[in-house]
Amino acid sequence: MCSAEPINCFPMLVNILSNTFLRLFNSTARIRVWSEPFYSTQSPEIKSDIFFICLSYMLTLAAGLPPHFAVSSMEDYKVKSVH
Repeated sequence: MCSAEPINCFPMLVNILSNTFLRLFNSTARIRVWSEPFYSTQSPEIKSDIFFICLSYMLTLAAGLPPHFAVSSMEDYKVKSVH
């Protein structure tokens, strides 16, 4: 019926129990339950926006890290420190 993970199994259990109770009371209605643990976007524009925001952040981070290490090692060279 469901996988062993609690995040997937609990909604399925609720669905089974709810529909069982509805059948006991002779109802024709059915309850559908689904699990979507992570926010998913259906719009490709939002996906591309998120991609470009993450890409620009990573490029900025990648551009800023090497100078940090270079400055750190130059300071060590100036004061003649040994690690």
